[in-house]
Amino acid sequence: MKHLILTASLFALAAGAASADVVRMGTEGAYPPYNFINDQGEIAGFERDLGDELCARAQLTCEWVKNDWDSIIPNLTSGNYDTIIAGMSITEEREAIVDFTQAYFPPASSLFMGMSEDFTLEGSVVAAQTNTIQAGYIAASGATLIEFATPDETVAAVRNGEADAVFADGDYLLPIANEDADLMIVGEPVQLGGGVGMALREGDPRREAFDAAITSMKADGTLNALILQWFGADAATF
Repeated sequence: MKHLILTASLFALAAGAASADVVRMGTEGAYPPYNFINDQGEIAGFERDLGDELCARAQLTCEWVKNDWDSIIPNLTSGNYDTIIAGMSITEEREAIVDFTQAYFPPASSLFMGMSEDFTLEGSVVAAQTNTIQAGYIAASGATLIEFATPDETVAAVRNGEADAVFADGDYLLPIANEDADLMIVGEPVQLGGGVGMALREGDPRREAFDAAITSMKADGTLNALILQWFGADAATF
C-alpha cells in the first residue's frame, strides 16, 4: 500500500511538473493581422507565429485560447489562461493590474478612417473598440465616443452612418481602407501607448522567460522579419 501511495505521489508530482511547462495563450482572434481566425477555424496571424516561436525559445508548450476583448484582462487575472497576446498596448493603467513583457511590437500610429475627407475630430462622432487606448483618447478629446465590442462593429458603424470615423491601430485600418473605395484614412495620425507587449498575471515567473525570448528574437533579427512579413515593408520595426 505504501508503495502504491508513493507511486501515486510521484506520478502527481510529474504531472504537475509537466503542466507547468504548458502556457495558455489568450488572444482575441478578431484583429488582423495581429490575430484572427483562419479558414480552418484556427487562431492565426502575427501573434500566433510570434507566440509559437516565443514558447519554443522559452521551452514551453503553447495552448491557444480565444477570448472576447472586453473581458480579456478579467479572464487572465481569474486564471482562465496565462498570457494575453492580443495587440495589447502597454499602458500605466493596465500595468496596475497585470505584468507586461517588454514590447514585441514598437509604438505605431493610430489612425482615423471615415467616408469624407472633411473629417475633423471636434464635433464628430467616433467609433472605437471598448477598453482600448483609442477609446480612452476619444473620450478625453471632447468628441462623441461610441464603443463597440468588436473591431468589425466599429467599421460597420462608419459604413452605416452611425459614426463619422473609426479610430484604431493603423495596421488594422489601412488594409480595410485600401480594399474599400468608400473608406479613407482621414485626420492626423496619433501616437499612443508604449508598444505592444504580452500581459501575464502579476508575479508570474514566466514573464522573465518570455522577456528573454523576445530579446533573443530582437537580437537575431527574427522579430523584425516577422513584423515585415505580416505588416509590410513600411511597418515600424526595432
